[in-house]
Amino acid sequence: MAEFAMSGPAALSGRKMRNGVRGIFAAVLLSLLFIQPHNARADEDVFAGLATTQFNTIASSVDQIAQQGGPRALPVLRALADRKLFAAREGDGLFIRTDSGWEDARSGASATPDEETLRPVRVNNRVRLAVAAAEAELELVSGTPAERQASAMLFYQRHDPAMLPAIDKALSKTDDATLKNTLQDARAAALLSPGAPASDAQVQQQAVAKLKAAGGLDARGVLAQASTSEALDPATRKAAEAAVSSIDFKLKLWGFGQDAFYGLSLGSVLLLAAMGLAITFGVMGVINMAHGELMMIGAYTTWLTQKAVLSVAPALGSFSLVLAIPAAFLVCGALGIVIERGLIRFLYGRPLETLLATWGLSLILQQVIRSLFGPTNVAVTTPPWLSGSFHLGGIEVTIDRLAIMIFAVVVMAGLMLVLRRTPLGLEMRAVTQNRRMAALMGIRTARVDALTFGLGSGIAGLAGVAVSQIDNVSPNLGQSYIIDSFLVVVFGGVGNLWGTLAAAATLGVGGKALEPLVGAVSGKILLLVLVILYIQRHPRGMFPLRGRGVES
Repeated sequence: MAEFAMSGPAALSGRKMRNGVRGIFAAVLLSLLFIQPHNARADEDVFAGLATTQFNTIASSVDQIAQQGGPRALPVLRALADRKLFAAREGDGLFIRTDSGWEDARSGASATPDEETLRPVRVNNRVRLAVAAAEAELELVSGTPAERQASAMLFYQRHDPAMLPAIDKALSKTDDATLKNTLQDARAAALLSPGAPASDAQVQQQAVAKLKAAGGLDARGVLAQASTSEALDPATRKAAEAAVSSIDFKLKLWGFGQDAFYGLSLGSVLLLAAMGLAITFGVMGVINMAHGELMMIGAYTTWLTQKAVLSVAPALGSFSLVLAIPAAFLVCGALGIVIERGLIRFLYGRPLETLLATWGLSLILQQVIRSLFGPTNVAVTTPPWLSGSFHLGGIEVTIDRLAIMIFAVVVMAGLMLVLRRTPLGLEMRAVTQNRRMAALMGIRTARVDALTFGLGSGIAGLAGVAVSQIDNVSPNLGQSYIIDSFLVVVFGGVGNLWGTLAAAATLGVGGKALEPLVGAVSGKILLLVLVILYIQRHPRGMFPLRGRGVES
């Protein structure tokens, strides 16, 4: 009876309710069976897309890895960037090649895959860009301080609005003032770039002010683009245009500073090249056209010293340049004494014949080096402690050129100490001022001449050590510096070291200042004309020596 009591409309309604409950239960069950495991699989297998051969799928997987993060994200992305990530030809196995073997990409555990069944994960430009962005995003949160700063700089240079969430996340988690400043620059650049989310005029103008304060070419590029963007407020575009003008003015000033640094570095090379020539030309009146070849021999001595140190004590390879300094001085100094005793002493008082003889000697030295070491360049390795550069405001200072500038000052200070504080220096100055009177006072002028020529040749060897770090070392090395060296000596004042310093700095900075205006070749010609005009009015240079012998 109870069963029949539920018949009719009530029974039909009950059956519908039970069927609805069953349907909901079935849907929930299906979602538990299919949807949830699929999501879990996606979370667990976010690396699976890397095992495919499709570049789009690989790039998409890289983005997913960056979003998910985790302890294995960075190692896998770095292995992909270094071409050390390999995938199984069948299945979705991923392995990283290490120095000690293989490791599983997902777990980091050691693995022993069959290498014949592996293939490298494919990489193209799109994948490389995705990996770089993903690495930067992950390193902003979990990298070392240096990595986080580099990642923030990458975000700043890319100024991609899609990176704004990652930038905001990193800003909320850092207390480092330098990193925070770079991230704020990156945020400002992203806000002003095409595709950025809409923001009010005040936020846009704050971004413009931030990039204006940052300066540099990256900020200028973003602001120049913002000044013509219709998506920005008119007041923001006007502010961006004014900021571009301000940055252009600052960049021009920094450009002058950069040219001055390059000019001073060139002047330091000219100073080293001309210092020994100023001594020999000033004391002996010898036009030594082989002075450049002595520089070249100093550079080859540096190369031989480096090879010898690396073969005998490789651990000291970084210090071979330091050992080459005294070696080059002694080799070139001894060769200079031999040249003076064997050739120059027979030609005193005949400057034209001295010029021709030393020019012939320069050709002989070039051919000897060419026969011994070949006509091609030899590689002199720059030690790690002289590599790299740093920024001083808007000026990029390269460490090797800065070291040459310091080295030139040290050599000049040492030479002046020898000239002023030693008996040899006193005799050299006496012979320079009045050779006949010095001979009558008992000074052996022949000995002074030999030692003076040896000292000047030794300094040429030191110049060769310095030049080997910034120029090609070949048998023709000296030809690039001999004319400029004579120009420095004559322009500064024959035999005067202060004049040599002033002339080297003037010619170096002047040459670099004229290059952007009239070109490198025209600038050098114009500088030569100006020097000739100056010498016409001041034949003894900027700082002429005083003395009876000189003035008579």
